[in-house]
Amino acid sequence: MSKIVILGAGHVGSVCALQLAASSICEEVVLIDILEEKAASQAKDVADATAFMPRQTKVRAGSYSDMDDADILVNAVGVSRKPGQTRLDLLDVTIDIMDQVIAQMKKTRFHGIIISISNPCDVVANYFRVHYEYPAQKIFGTGTSLDTARLRRTISEMASVDMKSITCYAMGEHGDSSIVPVSQIRIGGESLKRLQKVCPERFGSITREVLEERTHQIGMEIVIGKGSTEFGIGTALADLCKAVLYDEHRVFPVSALLEGEYGQEGLMVGVPAIIGKDGVEMILELPLTDEEKTDFAASCDIVRTYNHKAEDRTVK
Repeated sequence: MSKIVILGAGHVGSVCALQLAASSICEEVVLIDILEEKAASQAKDVADATAFMPRQTKVRAGSYSDMDDADILVNAVGVSRKPGQTRLDLLDVTIDIMDQVIAQMKKTRFHGIIISISNPCDVVANYFRVHYEYPAQKIFGTGTSLDTARLRRTISEMASVDMKSITCYAMGEHGDSSIVPVSQIRIGGESLKRLQKVCPERFGSITREVLEERTHQIGMEIVIGKGSTEFGIGTALADLCKAVLYDEHRVFPVSALLEGEYGQEGLMVGVPAIIGKDGVEMILELPLTDEEKTDFAASCDIVRTYNHKAEDRTVK
């Protein structure tokens, strides 16, 4: 029996519940929200959908006591960003909520894996880790998983190559300072750099500038158009949960604690890591170019600055 608890029954939390039920990877999904009626209604709506699924996952609303025997906790609390806002602009409101969440969680016997979605993702995941005093291996954020999906889709559309044949990663902040290490992009095992030399008419227009601009802007375009992003991150979350529950040892770009990797220490940012039943098994250090290392460090500095801001709020 596997059980996943989702904190937050808004747009993202409810879609996470739907995707988890649709994937049939766990026995039970529990939604918790400060608005109890909303959580109950979202759970009933998703439960109705399971009638049309191959396997009926139990979906219900619950309370913090449900965390005692949960395998995974999904942190999806917070608010959606508005047009013109960056994810970092959500710091104050999300940290206020996290203080309440952490206080309640300390009353439970939870000992599973924590996956944090709430924005600003890297800062919130790190704050959660520090203040909940949880092992770094067992807590990580969705990080640049969604950024990477958008990057892969952009490359696919520009190169007319199926996304499953593309290996690439967005790294750093889940936000406007994330970087695209073009040196690490592979299409069918071949480097993009070499393909650009062999077939410039097909691959020559795929530049780092274009890829980073699209990776950064697609999310805001969705926010402007419909008010929130939910389907992409909900599906990414379900895939991460599957990697944990099935001990898949798969590589995802998640917000993981850096302890010397890439020359960085004491912060959580998006880097490729092997994910299994125990959480983050290993961070992979890609051979970045000097320019990519510099830009990655700059993104880390931004995240580090906001980590300090989160702590300064707590002190005050």
